[in-house]
Amino acid sequence: VIIDPWLKNPMAPSETPPIKDLDLVVVTHAHADHLGDAIEIMKVAKNAKLVAIYEITEKIGREGGIENSRLIGGNIGGPIHTGVGELKVVLTPAVHSSPYGSPTGALLIGRETRIYHAGDTGLTLDMKLIGELYAPDVALLPIGGHFTMDPKQAAYAVKLLKPKIAIPMHYGSFPVLYGRPEDFAEEVKKQGVETKVVILKPGEKYEL
Repeated sequence: VIIDPWLKNPMAPSETPPIKDLDLVVVTHAHADHLGDAIEIMKVAKNAKLVAIYEITEKIGREGGIENSRLIGGNIGGPIHTGVGELKVVLTPAVHSSPYGSPTGALLIGRETRIYHAGDTGLTLDMKLIGELYAPDVALLPIGGHFTMDPKQAAYAVKLLKPKIAIPMHYGSFPVLYGRPEDFAEEVKKQGVETKVVILKPGEKYEL
């Protein structure tokens, strides 16, 4: 599974990750740094499906020539059955903007774990509901500020979600993004939660 595949990100490693054998692409909204290389990836990963808000899948089908059978357009609401094993995706509210459709987060529900990718968003009390309903094991939260939550707001999101692990994202790729992962980790400590903060450098991986 790959989420918001912007492989030309200036912070990304020079080596392209293997994409031929992908099962699922998830896109949270249609800004260029999130829709990214989704169309190109779908052309290479011939068996992959793509989940996104309905209007984005329409755009990808129309402009990318991707077969409708591989595009799963949904909306904010109950779980979407992906057809990839038992994996389900819940598109969640995100307070942001998008050229097509509504911006979303994405909660991945698998047999072994639940991962919440908040997308680009400001702080919202919807996160408390997500924590109560789905109890995500991992939360990936934007911390850059300016366009999204900053470290302090993202740390409060951790308090609302109560994940086991929090991973900061969406920082450092543009000069205007001032949030630092070290500040996020410090702010999470102030919340008095038992969440572990994992800071990853581009290209690093974390096994759960």
